[in-house]
Amino acid sequence: MERRAETEGDSAPPSMARTSLLRELPATPRGLRTRTALIDAGRKVFERLGYLDTRLVDITQEAKCSSGTFYTYFAGKEEIFAAILEHAQEDMMHPGMERVAGDDDPVSIIEASNLAYFEAYKRNAKLMGLLEQVANIDPEFSKLRQERADAFIRRNARSIADLQQRGLADPGLDPMLSSRALSGMVSRLAFNYFVTGDGLLDGTPLPLEELVYTVTRLWANALRMPTRN
Repeated sequence: MERRAETEGDSAPPSMARTSLLRELPATPRGLRTRTALIDAGRKVFERLGYLDTRLVDITQEAKCSSGTFYTYFAGKEEIFAAILEHAQEDMMHPGMERVAGDDDPVSIIEASNLAYFEAYKRNAKLMGLLEQVANIDPEFSKLRQERADAFIRRNARSIADLQQRGLADPGLDPMLSSRALSGMVSRLAFNYFVTGDGLLDGTPLPLEELVYTVTRLWANALRMPTRN
């Protein structure tokens, strides 16, 4: 789960993109449009062919531009992949729970966060599969990806600790360990369900609402949170 609003004491989550590879944005509207078209084309090709099998010519053909145009904006495959991640990561959410205010129902917030997470994962399922592939072959990318996930796990842990202090969650649980276990459950379920299809029941997709309901109840039950009937 993740809600984009940041809580007090939070900082922006780290980027999954190698920011050292990113150039300054073009100064003209036309340049921005061309760069965006290349990023969109690159994402389609990477998702279709995979990272290793994608060639620059595949991207330029998809974007209907010359190799010279490509090199005006990107030095190679690694650089455009970094730009794709930078462009898309606001919609690629990791489990992260918004801070619960005093009058809020914490279970309802978890439910809304789960729904937003699963919807975003479904929209970006092909890209999520691609990221798994790249993480398996690129140690630096794998590290960046883990750092981003850890940022949301720490945010969850702070939220769990806050709920414990207010008597809304089991005080005997370790917040960080609980956060890591529950966040991992949600993210792995999303991957298996939307990317590999392993989470389907007899090949039939469950309604999204049922996924959200089940995961939310597991969160609430694990933390021994009071629920509203």
